[in-house]
Amino acid sequence: MATVSLGFNIDSPRWDQSTFVGHLKHFFNITDPRTVLVPEEELDRAKALVEGCRAGLVPPGSSQEQLLYAKKLYDSAFHPDSGEKMNFIGRMSFQVPGGMAITGCMLQFYRTVPAVVFWQWVNQSFNAFVNYTNRNAASPISLRQIGVAYVTATGAALATAVGLNLYTKRAPPLLARWVPFAAVAAANCVNIPMMRQQEIINGITVTDENNNELGCSRRAAVKGISQVVVSRITMAAPGMIILPIIMERLEKFTFMQRIRVLHGPLQVLLCGGFLLFMVPAACALFPQQCSLALADLEPELRDSIVAKHGDKVPYVYFNKGL
Repeated sequence: MATVSLGFNIDSPRWDQSTFVGHLKHFFNITDPRTVLVPEEELDRAKALVEGCRAGLVPPGSSQEQLLYAKKLYDSAFHPDSGEKMNFIGRMSFQVPGGMAITGCMLQFYRTVPAVVFWQWVNQSFNAFVNYTNRNAASPISLRQIGVAYVTATGAALATAVGLNLYTKRAPPLLARWVPFAAVAAANCVNIPMMRQQEIINGITVTDENNNELGCSRRAAVKGISQVVVSRITMAAPGMIILPIIMERLEKFTFMQRIRVLHGPLQVLLCGGFLLFMVPAACALFPQQCSLALADLEPELRDSIVAKHGDKVPYVYFNKGL
């Protein structure tokens, strides 16, 4: 095993984060669904190792591989802002097992209104966990705001799903199979901004390239949240658009008609295949540490930064969340 090099920085990106490929490798690493199975004690040890390494206290005999694996566990289970352990349902590493089960069921049980209502409710409950867990932790949100966000997003999903479900009764069967995706896309446009409304109202902390705090920006929050909405819709799109086409054709075969009871499990497995790639790919569309040009900030914040730093800060940086 490789020894730890002098001056090893555990927070230094392993892959070039100025490229999409670098983003993709990073998110493949931290969204690895296998990390969900790691015991709590091992996650706590990983956190202690990462924090010790940051302080320059590397345990004797530690290899670089061990430290990098500890950082992988740390990034997958602990919030990047607060350092607190995230609930496992809300972790991005749980998106594949959790998302495949729920998405597969939404695609399978789309014919009746009660089934549509139930699975859209389950999906929005799951999304609420994910959105709350991956918010910018510097912007607290009250239980009342969480409740309003949850009810509003669930209502948007149900209205879209039930409305389109009734509208497509006489439409080609494939259109009815795409109703769940339309509902998920509509709900994401509501759920994420509502769950993170405090960031839009009060702004989020922006820093310079050396991580020195410069103030709070609402425009940075809007940009970050908008990118998260696009990422989440992109994450769901291939599985929820392509898989219905596959199933529509497969179900015409005699052997598929004989094993109808297996259609649900099959869709769940196929959804897992799509999500295994799409979760990191969608997260990688935009950098985790987002940037915004100084000229695009609110005038008061821009003037404050210019007054203190002159033209030395052309861009500000912030964590957009996931």
